[in-house]
Amino acid sequence: MNGRDAGFRGEIAKGLFAENPVFVKALGLCPALAVTNSAINGLAMGLATTFVLFMSSLLVSALRRLIPSQVRISTYIVVIATFVTVADFSLQALAPAIHREMGAFIALIVVNCLILGRAEAFASRHPVPAALGDALGMGAGFAGALILIGGVREVLGSGALFGFALFGPRFEPWVVMILPPGGFLVVGVLLLLFARRAAARERAAAAEERR
Repeated sequence: MNGRDAGFRGEIAKGLFAENPVFVKALGLCPALAVTNSAINGLAMGLATTFVLFMSSLLVSALRRLIPSQVRISTYIVVIATFVTVADFSLQALAPAIHREMGAFIALIVVNCLILGRAEAFASRHPVPAALGDALGMGAGFAGALILIGGVREVLGSGALFGFALFGPRFEPWVVMILPPGGFLVVGVLLLLFARRAAARERAAAAEERR
């Protein structure tokens, strides 16, 4: 494996775990709370966001030397809004039921701090391969987080996963889980677990250095 491949894979891996945008960086919490009452909604939002992040990172990185610094943020927003429109219309045509459920949140990907933040902090400062690796990793980490949150809420709140019933008729769903308070509860617990995992790793690393 050459250095370029290792770097590309490293950029992907960091978004999945070490720098997960939701559970570590606490970015994109609005859609993570708003649309994850089911796993399928989390998947749809995650894929749409990953598409926008990937394409906008590609374009921003490719044009980084041509975009004047004075208008870089407004340029990034125009680029992001273009791909959000593509994602919005595509989802409306291919999955109208899911599009109706998510309402305005697909259009609000434009103001997702994850996408603009990666364009400013990473894609505008790195070549295309690294920017694409970062976009894939962050997008996959974001999508995985939304699917996890949506899956937990759907299983507990309706006894199903991706619309397929998991339990018999005796199961009593926790209706609160598919309501807004359930979103806050699940996200809070998962944030706590990730924070404890990160703290444990830091303690282990410190103990290793002292040896």
